[in-house]
Amino acid sequence: MTAYLLRRLGHALATIFVAVTLVFLAMRALPGNPLLARFGQHPDQKQMEWLEKQYGWDRPVYEQLGTFYWRIVRYGDFGESIARPTKSVAGELLEKVPATVELTLAALALAIPLGMAAGTAAAIWKNRWPDRLCTFGSLLGVSVPVFFLAIGLRALLPWFPVSGRLPSAEALFEPLTGLYTLDTLLRGRFDLLPAVLHHLALPAVALSTIPMAIVARITRGSMLEVLSADYIRTARAKGGGLLRVVLRHALPNAAVPITNIVGLQVGLLLSGAVLTETVFDWPGLGLYVKTAVVGDTDYPAVQGSAIVIATMFVSINLLVDLLFVWLDPRIRVK
Repeated sequence: MTAYLLRRLGHALATIFVAVTLVFLAMRALPGNPLLARFGQHPDQKQMEWLEKQYGWDRPVYEQLGTFYWRIVRYGDFGESIARPTKSVAGELLEKVPATVELTLAALALAIPLGMAAGTAAAIWKNRWPDRLCTFGSLLGVSVPVFFLAIGLRALLPWFPVSGRLPSAEALFEPLTGLYTLDTLLRGRFDLLPAVLHHLALPAVALSTIPMAIVARITRGSMLEVLSADYIRTARAKGGGLLRVVLRHALPNAAVPITNIVGLQVGLLLSGAVLTETVFDWPGLGLYVKTAVVGDTDYPAVQGSAIVIATMFVSINLLVDLLFVWLDPRIRVK
């Protein structure tokens, strides 16, 4: 087990290194000069040259990459934002990441139980109306683009907030963890919890549709295989109720492929959050990356975001791999 864990950690670090390096090179292949985000279209040429030297952009790309990794490993420094030179990228990420994590967790809290319930019902009543409804809903869920659904929700449900995480009148609220649903409880501000959930509702629903549809399809397929097994028929023949047999025997044995797809969906939700956060003006990592790429061409901001997203993605996949061994004893680590 130890050798397997070390090998997976090595793969995870290699994946992060490759992902961040590709982002680093891709950013420098983009046309334009990122300093224009600070100085506009008519900058002082001497000042531009001085700043390029300060940032090290006058050196070869491989030297810039080496310096970038050296500063991260030694100091944990992602650099300073070009568009906001008084702020460090690490500090900005600490502010933005909790918002995206909260949105992702809220989307999963909707997607996993509802998707599993729909998939289980479809498997139990195969080829009947619950199955047809689940199949149609799953197809619709993966077909409708997130941004289109988000815009539609804004239009259909205008009484829900469409920007921010709290009403502006509550700006004096000081979070502890950055997860507002948790912070309102830790701070004893129970009066703010309904407002937090009110702002979170539409973005979470929009973001949850694709993973919910995928979880439902995977659950249906896995449950159909398990429900046809001999031990399920034996349990039913002994007088076990349908609900008891499904919950106690079928669902645990169908959990491995469901766990796998849920782990992958967590990583995909981070990328889907870019569109959702943009539509709902949600101040998270997705909106931060979009602004850094499209608006500012902010090298340090994009590079720091890439490290955070890659680290979260590979960490979740590592945890899912380890969870497989615990869920299914038949899996042997070699």
